[in-house]
Amino acid sequence: MRAVRPIFLAFALVLAVPLSGCTAQPGPQAWAASVCTALSPWRSEIDSLTSRTQQQMTAKTTPRQAKENLARLFDGAASASEAARAGVERAGVPDVTNGDEIAHGFIGSLAGIRDAYGNARTGIQALATAPAKAFYDEVGKVVERLTADYEKSSLDTTKLESVELRQAFDSLPECK
Repeated sequence: MRAVRPIFLAFALVLAVPLSGCTAQPGPQAWAASVCTALSPWRSEIDSLTSRTQQQMTAKTTPRQAKENLARLFDGAASASEAARAGVERAGVPDVTNGDEIAHGFIGSLAGIRDAYGNARTGIQALATAPAKAFYDEVGKVVERLTADYEKSSLDTTKLESVELRQAFDSLPECK
């Protein structure tokens, strides 16, 4: 067996230090910035899709057109929610008390929202477009279920409070 040469040991230590830093938890400011960066395009997309869905519900279109448009809108919302969820997951776990619970709460909430939109898309796709009145009545039920599912998936921040994260979210321009 050969002895480890000091140069190889030094080299190994030099490499180990930066690599060990890659697994460290981000501080509150860094985590909040990553989360807000992931959520910003999602919020814009959801606002846009919500507005377009409301317009679609009152527009004079055929049931077939409405069905296609709503399915596309809900698919876009589900995709945007998944992108936001993945971005928050990439942010890691913040280095705060209960950081793991907080990160998982955000991720779980976004997964629930993604699933709510996915279920709405599936519900719309399953609807018959005739007779028109029955179609629009059923669309209303799908939207009601979406609203209920969306509300169920909202993040209960009372259980996931962190003073450091609250300050970070309140102070960062990415989070405004």
